[in-house]
Amino acid sequence: MTFANQLTLIRIALIPLFVLVFFLPFTGAHFTAALIFSAAAITDWADGYVARKYNQSTKLGAFLDPVADKLMVVIALVLLVTIHPKAWFATCAVVIVGREIVISALREWMAELGQRASVAVSYIGKVKTTLQMIALIVLLADFPWLNWAGYICLVAAAALTLWSMVLYLKAAAPFLLADIGKNESGDAPDGE
Repeated sequence: MTFANQLTLIRIALIPLFVLVFFLPFTGAHFTAALIFSAAAITDWADGYVARKYNQSTKLGAFLDPVADKLMVVIALVLLVTIHPKAWFATCAVVIVGREIVISALREWMAELGQRASVAVSYIGKVKTTLQMIALIVLLADFPWLNWAGYICLVAAAALTLWSMVLYLKAAAPFLLADIGKNESGDAPDGE
C-alpha cells in the first residue's frame, strides 16, 4: 500500500465524518464540515503529487482517486442543496453531477478502445475543479457575508463543466460516430 493510496483512503474515510459533522446541532458545524472537506481536498492534491514525484502510481490508486473525488464533490453538493434550496443552485449541482457521470462513462468506454488519452484531463477541467472546490468550501462554511463568492465560483464551475464536457465529447466524437456507424450497418452487436 503506497503512501499516495493511503492518502486517497484517508479522503474516503473523511466522507462519513464530513456528513456527520455537517448535520450536528452546534454552532460552527458547517464551518467544521468545511474544514474537513478542505482537508480532504488537500489529500486530493497531495496523493497526486506524491504518486508522480515518488513514482507511486498504481492501478488501485488510478481507480480509487477519481472515485474519492467524485464522492466528496457529489456528497458536498447534495448537502449544500439542503441549505441553499434555490432552483439555480440545484441546476448547477445537477450540471456538475451529471457531467461527472457522463465523463466517467466516456473515459471508461474510451479506455476499452485504447483511446483514454483522447479524453485526458484538460486545463479547463483543472480550472473548473479549482473553482468548484473554492465554491464548495466557501458555501460549506456558510458565512452569509461570503456566500456571494461561493455562488460566483459555483456558477463559473458549472459553466466550465458544460464547456469541458463539450470538449471531451468533441474529442471522442470520431470514436462515438464510428461505433454508431458499425451498429447501424449491422457489423457489430448492440451494447447492453
